[in-house]
Amino acid sequence: MEPAPAVKPLEGIRVLDLSRVLAGPWCTQLLADLGAEVIKIERPGSGDDTRHWGPPWHEHEGGKVAAYFLSANRGKKSAAIDFAREEGAELVRRLAADSDIIVENFKLGGLARFGLDAGSLLAANARLIYASITGFGQDGPYADRAGYDYIIQAMGGLMSVTGRPDEEPGGEPMRVGVAVADLFTGLYTCVAILAALHRRERNGEGAHIDMALFDTQLAMLANQGSNALVSGRDPPRQGNTHPNIVPYQPFEAIDRPLVIAIGNDRQFARLAELCGHPEWAGDERFASNSARVANRSEIVALIGECIAKRPASDWFEKLEAAGIPAGPINRVSEALADVQAQHRQIVRVMSGGALGDVPTVGSPVRIDAGRCDSDLPPPALGEHTGAILAELGLEPAEIERLRSEGVVS
Repeated sequence: MEPAPAVKPLEGIRVLDLSRVLAGPWCTQLLADLGAEVIKIERPGSGDDTRHWGPPWHEHEGGKVAAYFLSANRGKKSAAIDFAREEGAELVRRLAADSDIIVENFKLGGLARFGLDAGSLLAANARLIYASITGFGQDGPYADRAGYDYIIQAMGGLMSVTGRPDEEPGGEPMRVGVAVADLFTGLYTCVAILAALHRRERNGEGAHIDMALFDTQLAMLANQGSNALVSGRDPPRQGNTHPNIVPYQPFEAIDRPLVIAIGNDRQFARLAELCGHPEWAGDERFASNSARVANRSEIVALIGECIAKRPASDWFEKLEAAGIPAGPINRVSEALADVQAQHRQIVRVMSGGALGDVPTVGSPVRIDAGRCDSDLPPPALGEHTGAILAELGLEPAEIERLRSEGVVS
């Protein structure tokens, strides 16, 4: 199957990426997938911290880079510029003057001493959209604190509803297996940037976007946050069950577990028939979702006895035929190798850059059957420094001088 043609709705937009680690880079990677030119500014000699967060490592002719870095930096050009030095800061300011968007995730006020703060750069380029990502926002009693995903998951309530209940073996608050506060903040930031771009088309004004991991974490509590506000009680940890829907959890078949997710009473009635107990659908204890929530332990035990009598493959076939949502609990490798993932070509090998052939999980975005997925692989540190400085009008001798003095690399 041939790859879908690339769609680049943000073609012609330039992004200056002053961020590192995950929330900011996740945002700018999505902007790159949507067709923007993204220039990632990195510290000479070391670059983004995540280049060194291995193992595992991707090895290439020039050395090795952590797999973590590859996950969030597709589609970018890397310019290694030390903006702690005035010559380097001036180069970045010149790039900012010709950019549409800046994304940064320094601590509050951290860029002001380099003249790279929102006030300075918006004064020089009134159409600039400047997005700041911090742990707790640009104001408030915690504004000066550094923000890390783990801390935000803890402070923002997510860990309190994740994991097994205290009364069960291993019951304790748990963090989610990926850095969801960072990732959600990157996505929310991208949405805000796109909204600001749309507004700029109408009135020509730039914007300073203030995004906080803590705010995002509270927002993404979704139904759990709403449950707490409406009930006045803290939602409990429920392990793999759902606070508002029953049955919506794993069940053990003969050979492996499977997840069954019943979304309405019609689906429950069909499940009852498959289990050989159509009378469950008329039982006042189970007939409605609210009744099933109230009698959770009874109906889960009954369904569990039924599921345990057959292999998972038999159940998948029957459940799919009945229109009941169900699926296996795949390992990551199984999920990436799934036939649907292969058909959608979500796993890619990107080549043509200094890092050689790079395996990556591509963008999920499709528009009009075309992929919104950059073909530029993750960059080596400073891979594009010379070309970017040449575009600024610097002569080769001047670029070489800056390299020899450690301003760029």
